[in-house]
Amino acid sequence: MKLISSLLIACSLFSVSAFGITANPTKQNAALKPAFRKDSVVQSPLFRDPTRVRGGAVPGWAAYNEALDKNPLTAKAMTSLVGWALGDFLAQVFISGGPFDMKRFITLSAFGFLYHGPSGHYFYNWLDNLIPGSDGKAVASKVAFDQIVWCPVFMTVFFTYLGLVNGDSFATIGTKIKNDLFSAMQGSWKVWPIVHAVNFKFISTKHRLVFINGVQVAFNMFLSLIGSK
Repeated sequence: MKLISSLLIACSLFSVSAFGITANPTKQNAALKPAFRKDSVVQSPLFRDPTRVRGGAVPGWAAYNEALDKNPLTAKAMTSLVGWALGDFLAQVFISGGPFDMKRFITLSAFGFLYHGPSGHYFYNWLDNLIPGSDGKAVASKVAFDQIVWCPVFMTVFFTYLGLVNGDSFATIGTKIKNDLFSAMQGSWKVWPIVHAVNFKFISTKHRLVFINGVQVAFNMFLSLIGSK
């Protein structure tokens, strides 16, 4: 319960600071130093500039952005590690039941760190260069490419990784992919098109992975259940 409460509080703080409505300037606000003013939002429409909002957007947000600028690959790998670890933890505790499977937890957390974060870093940078802009046509093209091309590639790597970690033969891995790939893609199509429509429209390229992982905590619960069958 303490974990759930902490998560709810963190999500609430993120929502208030990231999606807050800009207030009209007042005399009192105008008298404040720039670091304490709340009368402007710059850069990504969904993220406040921590230098112009008291306390920053969320605790640690400025440090996280600095890490994204200095070591983007490592920062995004760590972001995905947390997302996948939390997703599997919640799946095991609240959905699967039974004793906690530490091997499964470590395996999926490592996948987030080793593949999801790094591949997402390169893929979304490449996709934004391939299809620049955030107008309706560009967003629709990016969403279509992500779900038609990238989704099956990602799912295939996911099932192959799990099979290799479990010591399965390539024949067994192939059967797993044949049986579960389309189900996994269908699950993706129910969630990610609308998520990515927001992602490609409003979120800056360097923040794509943290936004995706925020949603992916729930989706990873679904993936961890499919992958562990």
